[in-house]
Amino acid sequence: MLKRRVSLPPLDYFVAFEAAAKLGSFARASDEMRISETAISRKVRLLEQHYNLPLFVRGHRSITLTEQGAELLVSVQKSLKILRDASQDLLERDGSSTVILAATNSVAALWLMPRLSMFSRSNGRVKIKLMASDSDSECLSEAMDLTILRGDGDWPGFESQLLFGETVFPVCAPSYLRTNPTAADLASLPNLDLIEVDSAHREWMRWRTWLDQEGVSDVPSDRGSYFNTYPLAIQAAVDGHGIALGWGHLVDHLLESGELVRPLGATQARTSSGYYLLKSNKKPPFPEQEIVENWLLGLSATRVRYGTGSEPQEANGPATQT
Repeated sequence: MLKRRVSLPPLDYFVAFEAAAKLGSFARASDEMRISETAISRKVRLLEQHYNLPLFVRGHRSITLTEQGAELLVSVQKSLKILRDASQDLLERDGSSTVILAATNSVAALWLMPRLSMFSRSNGRVKIKLMASDSDSECLSEAMDLTILRGDGDWPGFESQLLFGETVFPVCAPSYLRTNPTAADLASLPNLDLIEVDSAHREWMRWRTWLDQEGVSDVPSDRGSYFNTYPLAIQAAVDGHGIALGWGHLVDHLLESGELVRPLGATQARTSSGYYLLKSNKKPPFPEQEIVENWLLGLSATRVRYGTGSEPQEANGPATQT
């Protein structure tokens, strides 16, 4: 006679239960698992409903295992350890692991993409899953292992390391400069085809801010064009549609290849912001993540330096700006 198949609750109920039991608090379990306290409490409640047993005695600010809860915890911990060990064995046997790296669209398309093949050649077993978004909350979600964002270096709950500073200067295609030689004259820029990024990030530098900082008070004409992402704006400049604001380091490879030029030479603006590599203080690091982190910091260490009012210099040059 066949035995009736026992119905099992979803695995995440057991994981939430184990975390709450181990830490003695739904709030601390929420911090460890990086999901809401309400979600932890709900999963535990559904587990209790499945077995029709109370697993915790709930106090004002604490929880205590019931006798049935303590008995279940022993089996849950043993079972989850077996599953975790098996999962780790499979990952190690496969010889590869994935690191989820989030970045703004501009950093992902212009700084990371040209360099990913170099990383893959040197680190074949480590895979980078690149997530591009201009939403800070999306880039900082719990699913991300590493994140690159623009800011002042202060993100609560995250350790930050500067990759490069923010130096901004006009760029255009050589063909555009040939047909519009006045692009080499700062005062003439408002009358030319200025390429603008229409983004929800109002703190990002735009043409009006850049011109003000350089002492040009004329209002830009309506000859310009708008794009909703920075990579599209830079591609428009490469295609000869006008002059875009180029961010040092993001457009370096296009300057080196000759696809873009700086019509005003060394004229540039600096801000107090920079691009930072972030990792959560609440999420334990793992070896593959550290490999990607060290690679990114290595790229930072060898970047060219943009000195105030000077052309970019190699990393071992005298300039100190980034």
